[in-house]
Amino acid sequence: MTEVVLDLRGLKGPLPALRTRKALAEAQPGTLLHVLCTDPLAGLDIPNLARETGDVFEGSEAGEGYVTLKVRRRG
Repeated sequence: MTEVVLDLRGLKGPLPALRTRKALAEAQPGTLLHVLCTDPLAGLDIPNLARETGDVFEGSEAGEGYVTLKVRRRG
């Protein structure tokens, strides 16, 4: 399985979710995205995005001033 790090630290508003959506659309089935975000709302937006697209939200991990959200491409 492929793993991809998507560093979106510093982006705010809808940008983290929009960039995650684009990355998921381009990813091969089974790819795990590690989405690094500093925007606190991304912790809500990314799991909701996964539900909307049918992908799998696999959880989050707190980092030093950011959070890593894990989303696996369906397939």
